[in-house]
Parts: sequence; structure tokens; C-alpha cells
Amino acid sequence: MPPSRSIRIASSLGIAWLLSGGLTGLASPDPATVRGPESCGECHKQEVEAWKATRHFSTFNDMHRTDAARQIAEKLGIRRIKSESLCLECHYTGKVIDGSAQVITGISCESCHGGAQGWMDVHNDYGKGFTKETEAADHRDRRRALAAQAGMLYPADVYAVAQNCFQCHIVKDEKLVNVGGHATGSEEFELVAYSQGEVRHNFHASAGKINAEASPARLRQLFIIGTLLDLEYSLRAVARATERAAYAVTFAKRVKTVQARLARIEELAPTNEVQQALAALAGVALKLNNGEELSAAADKVKAAAQAFASAHDGSALAGVDPLLPKPGNHRGPTFQPVATAN
Repeated sequence: MPPSRSIRIASSLGIAWLLSGGLTGLASPDPATVRGPESCGECHKQEVEAWKATRHFSTFNDMHRTDAARQIAEKLGIRRIKSESLCLECHYTGKVIDGSAQVITGISCESCHGGAQGWMDVHNDYGKGFTKETEAADHRDRRRALAAQAGMLYPADVYAVAQNCFQCHIVKDEKLVNVGGHATGSEEFELVAYSQGEVRHNFHASAGKINAEASPARLRQLFIIGTLLDLEYSLRAVARATERAAYAVTFAKRVKTVQARLARIEELAPTNEVQQALAALAGVALKLNNGEELSAAADKVKAAAQAFASAHDGSALAGVDPLLPKPGNHRGPTFQPVATAN
């Protein structure tokens, strides 16, 4: 059956939203695929409450009002921050409402887990007459597989979810930095420190009662995958640079810094995948007009990171524990639900 006219209109608007900035691989989901956080909150109440305590949530009301944002916008000739694609890509979530794409919130559930239009109904289907608690195991496995095929990014797919962090925390637009004066991203961004701070929303095992800490094994896995992603995305940034200015210089230095961290990981907890990522850098020059070679190296690092995510759960990698950020260095306070009397 052909798609309805409304779906075709919404899809074309979403494509325009994404392509108007001239970028590829955007973090912001296509507005035509977005349902909005209120849909997620019907089942994931505590997760949404945790999100409301984050800067991901507050950017919707606050970011465009800051002096820094206004100065960047002025340098780039941006008149309305909430309707310019360079800002929409990372700071907001859009949704098609009455035939047009509109900003509805800040960085939200679907920014990380994928636009839910195609997968939410599958994700919520526990089988006729069954609930989440009584769903058969084979039905659950089939449901999750179908939701993933429809675009849902589950936390278990660490590389796929984590790469959405780097889509924004590593700025992809050179002009935004060199002309606008925007930071190159979060220069100190590290996956464990950021994911275990204010954005943590791990309520699944406790049915909403506790925002649980990640296990030591999970932290090791996140740390190494985050380092591999940092190397991949920093290489891609150098590859796209066109002039010797802040963007190119900063990311060339970052590649060296991350390379050294990865070499230290390899010393403490050697794996074939980390060895492959380091080998991908051999003989690669961090210079302008070397995009093909740098991109090829980034592709090899990506393949190594994806292979690592599939092969290692972190349980056998305790050697990296001294490198992990301590809880006091996690970014922002972690939300915990308020206990209620029975």
C-alpha cells in the first residue's frame, strides 16, 4: 500500500530539515519520525523525570537566550536560532505538526534512541492478553528484534547509541568553529563521565525505583568504546578540515591525545580490536587535504569499535579500572526518584 499523502508530506519536510545545513549523519532525528517525549513517558515515567533535570532538557528554553549563542548566531548571520539548521542539529528535537516541522523540545529520548514513529508500537506490543511482566520470552526477543529493525537503538547496542553522543559532542561543521567561534564540541567529553552523571536513567531493573549505577564491567566497556569513538570522530573532523585554523588544529591535537589514551588501554587490557584501531593510524598524516586517507583510517577504527562492542562486555578488562573517571568526576548530579510512602 502506498504511503498516505500526510506521511509523504511529513517525510519531505523532515528531509528538508536535515539537509538544509548541508551536513550528513545528523544527530537530530527526522521530525517526520518523532513522536515526542510524552509518548515515551507513558511507560518510562522516571526516565523522563530524570531527563527533565538535565541540560539536554533545559536547552529548549535556555540555550538561545545565552550571550554565547547570540554572538555565534550574529557571526554566522543566523537570525532565529530555533529555526536554523546548524543549531537544530544538536540542540533541539523537531516534530511534524499540522504538516510542518516544528521544534518541540531540547535533546530528547529520540535523539539517542531513534525517531520512534516506526518502532514504538512494536516496542509496546507484549502480545494479545499479555503485559510486560507476563510476556513470553520468545515474543520478547522477536519484539525487540523487530523494533531494532525499525530503527530503535537499544542501550545494549553500545556503539550505535554512543555514536549519537559524538555526533554532537564532536562538532562537524568547520565554519561553525572558525567563523562563529563555537567550541569544537565538548573538549573534555568522555563517555563514562558524561553518561554516568546527570544523563543517567537506569531504572529498568528496579521498575522505576532506583537510578542504578552501571556495573564495573559496563563502565569498562563504555570507556573503551567511547575512546574508540572519540578517535574515529576526531579523525573524521581532521579529514573534513579545509584550512589551518582552530578546527583543524584542535582536532589534530585531539587525535594525538586520544591515540595516547588508547595505547595506554592496550597496555593495561590488550584486545585485538584496540590493536587494530591503533594499527589503522600507522603512517597516516594529520594534515589538510588528506581526507581520503584520514577517512579510511576512521572507517577502520569504526569497524574495530563495532567488533569490540560485540566481543567484549568488559568483565575481563579490569586492567583499565585505574583509567576510569571516579564518580566525583561524573558530569552533574545524578537524578534519583523521591521515595513515596505506601
